[in-house]
Amino acid sequence: MARPPGDRLRFLTCGSVDDGKSTLMGRLLIDAGAVPEDVAAAATGADGAVDFASLVDGLLAEKEQGITIDVAHRYFSTPRRDFHAIDAPGHEQYTRNMVTGASQADVAVVLVDALRGLTSQTRRHALIAAITRVPTVLFAITKMDAVGWDRARFDALAAEVAAFAAAMGLPSVEVLPVSGLTGENVTRAAAVDWVRGPTLLERLEAAPVNEADQAPFRMPVQSVRRDGLERTYVGRLASGRLHVGDAVRIEPSGRQATVVRLSGADGELDEVQAGLTAAIGLDRPVDLARGDVLTAASDPLEVADQFEVEIVWMGEEPLLPGRVYDLKMGTRTTSMQVTEIRRRVSVDDLSGLAAKTLALNEIGVCNLALGAEVAFTPYAENRTLGGFIVIDRQTLATVGAGMIRFALRRAHNVHRQALTLDAGTRAAAKGQKPTVLWFTGLSGAGKSTVADAVERRLHVLGRHTYLIDGDNLRHGLTRDLGFTDADRVENIRRAAETARLMVDAGLIVLVSLISPFASERRMARDLMPPGQFIEVFVDVPLAVAEARDVKGLYRKARAGALANFTGIDSPYEPPAAPDVHLRADQETPDQAAERIVEILRTLGRLSAD
Repeated sequence: MARPPGDRLRFLTCGSVDDGKSTLMGRLLIDAGAVPEDVAAAATGADGAVDFASLVDGLLAEKEQGITIDVAHRYFSTPRRDFHAIDAPGHEQYTRNMVTGASQADVAVVLVDALRGLTSQTRRHALIAAITRVPTVLFAITKMDAVGWDRARFDALAAEVAAFAAAMGLPSVEVLPVSGLTGENVTRAAAVDWVRGPTLLERLEAAPVNEADQAPFRMPVQSVRRDGLERTYVGRLASGRLHVGDAVRIEPSGRQATVVRLSGADGELDEVQAGLTAAIGLDRPVDLARGDVLTAASDPLEVADQFEVEIVWMGEEPLLPGRVYDLKMGTRTTSMQVTEIRRRVSVDDLSGLAAKTLALNEIGVCNLALGAEVAFTPYAENRTLGGFIVIDRQTLATVGAGMIRFALRRAHNVHRQALTLDAGTRAAAKGQKPTVLWFTGLSGAGKSTVADAVERRLHVLGRHTYLIDGDNLRHGLTRDLGFTDADRVENIRRAAETARLMVDAGLIVLVSLISPFASERRMARDLMPPGQFIEVFVDVPLAVAEARDVKGLYRKARAGALANFTGIDSPYEPPAAPDVHLRADQETPDQAAERIVEILRTLGRLSAD
């Protein structure tokens, strides 16, 4: 019998080797007939016992090493339904894989060992299933055969599970006792009379899917195809249905059009549903690009650039508020900064803990700001348009996964004010081109000395300047900051925003900061209009910087009396390709300053023409 399109159920098993996950998954596969007879025979020992773990991709390595190496995917069918089984890693080290699996699942089966109870790892799995909004969550108390199918033990664990689930905000949960080893209440009825209701497999066969079909139409645009003057817009429907003749709205621009053509893999269509990819033709030319979202005209999306979100951090380096990362949501990529970590979530009791950073595998509630407005829905309503990943701009590695809770009110209440005078007018009045000279280097390299010499020469030439020195900044604008990595990032962010205001005023701005991280120097460059940022690397060997240490800072750091000192116990990332590279141990400050002024003159920054 033909099955309804898109009826395949994606279910995730959440547990460790000790929870009996491998055995339960193997039992499901072999009893559903998904394992060829010769493979099943090869996995059967002389005593007739089946090594279920060896039947599932990825689980052999799990058995040998005590962890799952990667997400394993298996497909099988029963007379009632097609299944996509997602076996995510159980160990804390592989939280990113767990998040990936949960974000794709219709059902999460969270395993609880009848012998060990709710461990921290089990709580982590349940919490990730909750924050990734897996539509259906089942808790399976495994190894009931090992406790003699003790009903009192099951009832106690079921009560503990229900309390934890309620604290996570799960509206309702199902808890069922199972034995993967014997298959009782997994694929066949349990031998004890107190167990009632459908088996685990029967529950999976009856679980709902495709609820996205009933939601309003939304489709992130993946690509734009051009055939002469004709354009079609291609993407995968995140929710709803679309028909020829429907009115659609483009977000974030707000323009509207009518669908005149639909096509898919099998040709022209009259209708397309959630989960399928379509090419859409509209009745008029519109300004629409990859990353925009098509929505039902009668039910538009909200647009904002500031949000409260939940983030699961996956990076080896901690999340630092103020650092610029890339955010990818649907087909849209934009810059993002975490402006505040509101709390870190304790996996054990779900309490909120104060935190300045998030470390590997930690979960936090944060405020973030984006570089551009995006169309979105809260993650609880649509996982495609409310979920995102965080990408490190230096390594291009995925370092976090997030879920939008809601837009911050200030995203709607704060708007840019149009002004009569602009940066070009102010610069013309000063007869120069606004520029930022960003001096970076180790403490003692001579940044402030060279910057001061440059400013004196520009003053003699009648140029309008201002020098932002890192030490002076910490007496006022950044006096509340220390020298941790997170504080350094915020220090640079404030200095860069101040420099941007001064550039807008038409000034030539000299910024002298150690600014040890390449990511923050790139952030500062990106804040300025093209051509207005010049990175000056004041380069000296560490030994030379220490020899110039008139403040005694290196000596204190070497003695352990000064923590987080750049070059000693805090890293400095030298520029890979600075605009100006000064060898400050090979030329005097005056020689370096004269060279920089000549560079400014050559680039035409010292005149209005």
